[in-house]
Amino acid sequence: MRSKKHSTKATTPLEYPGSLTFLCLSAIFRNMARSPSFAGVILAAGESSRMGTDKALLPWPPQVEGRVPSKDTFLSAAIRSLLLTTDFVVVVAGKNEPDVAPIAYANGASVVTNPDPTRGQFSSLQVGLQEVLNRGRDAAVITLVDRPPVGSETIQLLRDAFESASQDVWAVIPELEGKHGHPYLVGRELIEAFLQAPPTASAREIEHRCQDHIQYVAVGDPFVALNINTPDDYAALAHRG
Repeated sequence: MRSKKHSTKATTPLEYPGSLTFLCLSAIFRNMARSPSFAGVILAAGESSRMGTDKALLPWPPQVEGRVPSKDTFLSAAIRSLLLTTDFVVVVAGKNEPDVAPIAYANGASVVTNPDPTRGQFSSLQVGLQEVLNRGRDAAVITLVDRPPVGSETIQLLRDAFESASQDVWAVIPELEGKHGHPYLVGRELIEAFLQAPPTASAREIEHRCQDHIQYVAVGDPFVALNINTPDDYAALAHRG
């Protein structure tokens, strides 16, 4: 009697419901929108030598005759604008830490101190980004304390652009009439590039080196590219719009 031959059909994981091959999973993850955990970073360690007073402490909006003086400052307004779209906000201070820390804490932010801000603004950026990684976040919204706070819709626009971008986009930077500004968003890859550079480098230098991984997003917010460096700059700001 001949023995029965059993059919031995080769199977693959895809023939079973609910199973996926590694290649399929990789394709899915590549096409998924990113959902990074954002922290806010405000660079506020500068000496404000041209302004003659700490820009972090300037009233915002500027006082105008006939208007009730604001209790807000550049720093407090910047903190609140970032808290709307981030998990937490870190303020990088320098010698002005005793002055800025009470404002930061009162508005829900934390403070880290650059031990030697004379090395330049980039060293403060590195201090802030290291704190972002130390606290378990992998992306950051970075701004300067001497910029009027942009609208929350501008930050959300930039965040949406970053989250929907391909994985080879490491940063999203706002652009207004050909000028690049703040705040800008960076992912883990660019954070690492910033941290590996010497403290004497500049963010712009690293940005140019990683140009293929930067996405510029057109915005209509005039504050993204506005620098406030002198008393005249601040006085002119009081009469804008």
